[in-house]
Amino acid sequence: MEEQGNAHLLEPGLLAAWLTARSMARGLALPVPDHGGWRVETGLPGEIRRYVFPGPAPGISALAASIHGPHIFIKMCGSGEQLLRLLPPRWQLLPGGFFMTQEGSLHAPALPAGYRLEVATSQAITMARIVTGEGTVAASGHAVEHARVFVFDRIVTEAAHRRRGLGRVLIAALAARQRSGSARRVLVATEDGLKLYASLGWQVQSPYSTATMT
Repeated sequence: MEEQGNAHLLEPGLLAAWLTARSMARGLALPVPDHGGWRVETGLPGEIRRYVFPGPAPGISALAASIHGPHIFIKMCGSGEQLLRLLPPRWQLLPGGFFMTQEGSLHAPALPAGYRLEVATSQAITMARIVTGEGTVAASGHAVEHARVFVFDRIVTEAAHRRRGLGRVLIAALAARQRSGSARRVLVATEDGLKLYASLGWQVQSPYSTATMT
C-alpha cells in the first residue's frame, strides 16, 4: 500500500458512514468534510474537535500545521508511525485502535446466573446493558444502523464482571436488532478488546491511530 498522495487504507465511504453513526450514537455534531477527511465538533471536556482520515492524506500535514493548541485530535486509518511522519513537532501519539468489520452470525452464550439483559431501541439507536440482581450495571453498549452500516459503540464490561462472557452476550444482543442484512457491522476496538472481537469473527481492516498536540 502506498503511503503518499491520496492513499486510503480504508474505504472512505465506510469510514464516513461509521463516523456519522458514531456521532448519532453519542449525540454529537455530524461529520463534515475537511482537509480530505472529516471534522467532528465534539465540544467535550478535553476534546474540542477531531479530524478523521481514511489514510495518510496530504491534507493532514497542512491541517496539523494550522493547529496551535491542545484538545484537538487527528485520527487516521494507518499505523502510528505513518501518522506521526505527517505531523510537526510537539504532536504525540495516543493509544491506538483497530477498525474492524464482521460478517456472519453472532451467537450469544447463555447469560450467567445473577445477571439480566436489558435492550431498547429508539429510532436507529439501540442501547443494551447487563445488570446484576442489585441493579448494578455490569456491561453496556450501543449500536446504530445508518447508511448501510451497523455500528457498535462504547462496548464496556466493568472490571469486576469481566471474563464471564458478558461482552459476547452484549454484542449478540445488539446485533439481533440489526434490520438490514446488507448492513456492514463495524467497530473500532482497543488493544484490550482486539482478542475478544477476533474470537467472534471480526476482521481488522486497518489500524486506527490518534495524535494530539502536547
